[in-house]
Amino acid sequence: MHLYLNLFGLAIPSYGLLIAAGVLLANVIAVFVLKKASLSFNDLLILEAYCFLGAFLGAKLVYLAVSFREIDWGSIRDFASLNRLMQGGFVFYGGLIGGLLAAFAAGRLHKIRTMEYLRAIAFLIPFGHGIGRIGCYMAGCCYGIPYDGPGAVIFPEGSFAIPGVKLFPVQLVEAALLMAISLLIFALQRKRNWRYTVETYLAAYGVVRFVLEFFRYDEARGGVGGLSTSQWISILLIAAVAVFAIVQKARPKPAAPDGT
Repeated sequence: MHLYLNLFGLAIPSYGLLIAAGVLLANVIAVFVLKKASLSFNDLLILEAYCFLGAFLGAKLVYLAVSFREIDWGSIRDFASLNRLMQGGFVFYGGLIGGLLAAFAAGRLHKIRTMEYLRAIAFLIPFGHGIGRIGCYMAGCCYGIPYDGPGAVIFPEGSFAIPGVKLFPVQLVEAALLMAISLLIFALQRKRNWRYTVETYLAAYGVVRFVLEFFRYDEARGGVGGLSTSQWISILLIAAVAVFAIVQKARPKPAAPDGT
């Protein structure tokens, strides 16, 4: 794993590079998915622009809230300290919630059917996220608990993880599970014409994240009652999807048209 990758003589942060690669690949695939669904790729780009802004703000705000006690607020008057604070420290769930809220706001503003686009490309969210988690592994952020079993990894000096200690490869496990969620949603769409792709993603990732949080060892986990902030958000997501499913099932089905 390497914090920076050397490309054409340039030292490029591996985390940022892999996030960019995930977004690029997801957009390339989205071109074909949207064409088949008769949806506009230009409208998707509008939604994405708002989504990225909302995701950045949401991920940063949740990180600041979770890490409030650990941050040296007196040092942010120094530009270098403020710059470090703004460049690092993001919480995925904050980004997910902020991004979704911004996307729906964009839909209302630009008269775009946001949910229709989300349902069409939902499988690409865990796909891109999974590639980003490989970037986490390369940089050593979001690292796992001390672990001496099969697949244990040792991060070098200079990475975000604890150097020289065998750790559980939680980033790679999450990346693999995210790809599995992506394939599941894609298969359901193709084979069964499954509509509830967004709900499936939220519930499946909620379960994955809840479990994997027990294997995380990085700081600023936050939490109440023995569970981390992300675990509580996972519980709320799973509960929200469950309530939605119950409501949908309880709704009376439309009457069949009279053939007379």
